[in-house]
Amino acid sequence: MKLLDSVLAANKKFVQPNAFPPLPKSPKKQLAIFTCMDTRLVHFLEPAMGIKRGEAKVIKNAGNTIIDPFGGVIRSLVVAVFLLGVEEIFVIGHKDCGMSTIDAPHLKQKMIERGIDESVIDSLVPDLGQWMGAFACPEENVERVVSIIRDSPLIPRDIPVHGLIFCPNDGHLDVVVNGY
Repeated sequence: MKLLDSVLAANKKFVQPNAFPPLPKSPKKQLAIFTCMDTRLVHFLEPAMGIKRGEAKVIKNAGNTIIDPFGGVIRSLVVAVFLLGVEEIFVIGHKDCGMSTIDAPHLKQKMIERGIDESVIDSLVPDLGQWMGAFACPEENVERVVSIIRDSPLIPRDIPVHGLIFCPNDGHLDVVVNGY
């Protein structure tokens, strides 16, 4: 069975009439979480924070990094704040993040092996490591990302921006930046 077929079969078993009451688009707890796409956080981070379905806006990308200060993450936060009632932002990195050990030359080689033309890589992303948002320390990355959001001219100054580190092994959170 192909992956799409197994996903659709699981979905048929999952969907039940009236099992999921409609929820409003605005988050119940007026918070946005910007975190990593690491699969170890799925169904773990939100419960560890006491958050249920419909209570927070969650934005994810590799390493919870911001490369473009006016790109997709800031755009999503602007929508969350101005259109969906978000009142606080949580930047949450995690221990043992793969982005802290990224090997740009190895990544480039894997891209080439899969058919991506080297000249395309070099012309579009001359500094692959920087473009990927590679970093050495998750805590320092969280501090950097909080600063980018805090300093954005598109995010109101009265929005607290917190920075935390999550442990994907036991679920505990450590505060890196208290946004108050």
